[in-house]
Amino acid sequence: MRIFIISLLLCTLSACSTVPFSTQQPVQYLTVLHTNDNHGRFWHNEAGEYGMAARKTLVEQLRNEARAQGHAVLLLSGGDINTGIPESDLQQAEPDFKGMSLIGYDAMAIGNHEFDNPLSVLDKQQQWANFPLLSANIYDKTTTSPRFKQYSIFKQNNLTIAVIGLTTTDTAKIGNPQYIGGLDFRDPISVTAQLVPTIKQQYNPDITIAITHMGHYVDASYGINAPGDVTLARSLPTGMLDMVIGGHSQEPVCMAANNKIDSRFAAGKECLPDQQNGTWIMQAHEWGKYVGKAEFKLENGQLSLLNYALLPVNLHLEKQAEGDNKPPQFANEYIQPDEELQEFLAVYQAKGAKQIAGKIGSVDAKLEGDRNKVRYQQTNLARVIIQAQMDSVGADFGIISGGGIRDSIAAGEVSYKDILKVHPFKNRITYIDWQGQELFDYLTQVTAFPPDAGAYLQYHKLSFKHNQGHLEQVFINDQPLDLTKTYRMSINSYNASGGDGYPVLTNKAGFVSTDNTDANALKRFFENNSPVKAADYAAK
Repeated sequence: MRIFIISLLLCTLSACSTVPFSTQQPVQYLTVLHTNDNHGRFWHNEAGEYGMAARKTLVEQLRNEARAQGHAVLLLSGGDINTGIPESDLQQAEPDFKGMSLIGYDAMAIGNHEFDNPLSVLDKQQQWANFPLLSANIYDKTTTSPRFKQYSIFKQNNLTIAVIGLTTTDTAKIGNPQYIGGLDFRDPISVTAQLVPTIKQQYNPDITIAITHMGHYVDASYGINAPGDVTLARSLPTGMLDMVIGGHSQEPVCMAANNKIDSRFAAGKECLPDQQNGTWIMQAHEWGKYVGKAEFKLENGQLSLLNYALLPVNLHLEKQAEGDNKPPQFANEYIQPDEELQEFLAVYQAKGAKQIAGKIGSVDAKLEGDRNKVRYQQTNLARVIIQAQMDSVGADFGIISGGGIRDSIAAGEVSYKDILKVHPFKNRITYIDWQGQELFDYLTQVTAFPPDAGAYLQYHKLSFKHNQGHLEQVFINDQPLDLTKTYRMSINSYNASGGDGYPVLTNKAGFVSTDNTDANALKRFFENNSPVKAADYAAK
């Protein structure tokens, strides 16, 4: 909540500018609508949930209602439009950015997955979007200038609103080094603290908003991640930011109490956003499942939240009990997709579907690739992936970071679409021939990555133990590591280039990069080995 600062000392510390108090100032209203982490979901899923066409219907309804009540209205995104669904990935998210333009987004934060492609693709995506892609803390290393637009100023209903974009500094670690090598991801807190006073001096905004792709971590407990929205709000002078519209952690930010998440939140239930140091913090889960709606009143320089809701976009109610076979019910009244947008997107959906149609193989049980598993424990899908990559290059063993596995494969027929959902990044298969002692030194580093991180090591035909932080009992193909022997290790180009914080291998002797991609290797594995028996790749 905006704090009216009257202390000259506090005003100096926060580099703020104040507007003379006047009881004659009219009461003004603002409605902020928001989504985040679209990840290629321009089309509804097989169950008819979410999708941009239904989102457009809901957004237009909310926008019209707000304007009829005299509210200024902004529609904002917390970023990560790219990567997740093959129909979108194969078309560089063109349908997603153009769909957002037709829905009427005003601005979005640049997320880390906006760097899954070369910068030329991101520049093209900005051309597809009729709204700005913002990031204040990404600089060009050569020119030392901001690489992207840092902020936008909106003027509606006699309100001046500043919107600043911020991107997680973890992008430098988890982004593809081949694409981000020329970028400097600076500390968002320092950048914001310097930028906001400049914006206030030039534009004197009534309301200042940060749209971020940094993550919401309850009570600032961000662990091994880069600091997120809570740390940002707490580290700035009180009320410097009126609100943070976030993304990245892909959760509904609904609080049960101060610094306590509401674990009971579900579609259709009430949601109270977080508040830290005078700043409201909001996030709308992922994939366009919800549209967040925040209604504010500005009176005599004081901003207060009148109402907040996460409105489901054709989401089904959760089943109440195990074995509940009742047909799924929507959590809200069904939202009819906008016909014009549906027809526009259908062309892209058909084009993408045509590229990935057809069975390529089968598996007799689920291959586990869920995010809450591959970043915590060894899984059968990881071993299948690594075996496919080992087969491609004749490796003795292989590794991959858990964060590089993006989906599971269900039991039954396997399609190319299933493969591309697991491997959307087009990483190349690489290998390196290690001398035993060098390999031991390398494994000492990568086996130490902790769970609950994209860097968490998945491995196959390799075993080891840690004893008080020391690596020992290393076996390859069930044989003790011989420090005088040479071993071939498969690894994808992302990790080999330093992605997820792995040691860079591209400049080492014995390193070879092939033209084969991870998706093609996995596709060929299913073509050659189906029906695949999941038990053969069970983690031991």
